[in-house]
Amino acid sequence: MKFIDLFAGIGGFHIAMQNVGGTCVFASEWDKNARKTYDFNHRKTSPGLFKSENFVGDITLIKPQKIPDFDILCAGFPCQPFSQAGFKKGFDEARGTLFFDIVKIIKEKQPQAFFLENVRGLLKHDNGKTFATIKKILEKELEYSFYYKIIKASDFGLPQHRPRLFMVGFKDKNIKFEFPESKELKMTMSDIWNGNCPKKIGYTLRVGGRGSKIDDRRNWDSYLVNGEIKRLGVEEGKKMQGLPDNFLFPVSQTQAMKQLGNSVAIPAVQTVAKQIIYHLNKNNYES
Repeated sequence: MKFIDLFAGIGGFHIAMQNVGGTCVFASEWDKNARKTYDFNHRKTSPGLFKSENFVGDITLIKPQKIPDFDILCAGFPCQPFSQAGFKKGFDEARGTLFFDIVKIIKEKQPQAFFLENVRGLLKHDNGKTFATIKKILEKELEYSFYYKIIKASDFGLPQHRPRLFMVGFKDKNIKFEFPESKELKMTMSDIWNGNCPKKIGYTLRVGGRGSKIDDRRNWDSYLVNGEIKRLGVEEGKKMQGLPDNFLFPVSQTQAMKQLGNSVAIPAVQTVAKQIIYHLNKNNYES
């Protein structure tokens, strides 16, 4: 399955999708430090993406026609309010937001599916109008099915709460999608620290970017480990987001911590991605 990775950050979606058999054919990220980390970690595993020069910066400058064909659009997009002007309907309601670029690409490329991630607060943003507009455009204007669920990182084995809104849709509305069931917690904070850590899971990752200030503040927390107070570092943050041990940050520690806070929780994304690909393969086989 070919996918594109929009608002890619350091490539959490990339890792998750690749782990379940996906091939990234296009990616975009405008932040220069996040681009460094993305390039450093994905150039070897996705050489075709870089050889074809399809890792781009500002997605708003890219014409959808220039994007290679793909099966699944992946995006952890910033949350922005839509136009309140009453005369604006359909696609025009999203004009001026980064979601509009997602809409343009889906409309032009007609992928088999989309897989979107956002903060939980999107559901209530602008009294629910933002989410309602997104749902309406995807369902009514683009004619995709639409499924959504709040999923916590701890639902899929990570020792942090971190609720996120996942949205999935299919071009073929005959596909009946169900989000995967949650799994038992596989890792605790004691595992993160390799010691005894009695403090419960809390809000542990700071999210400082993605254009969102909605119900999304996380603070790096202190933990009592074997009687000693410790703060989370890059290696602990990697484990808490499900990043592989060989994932490296060619940037300052401050930037690395910011990038970790902005990343998706990989096991949660990967489990949902596996379900999406399963349904697409099943549907394509039956067709």
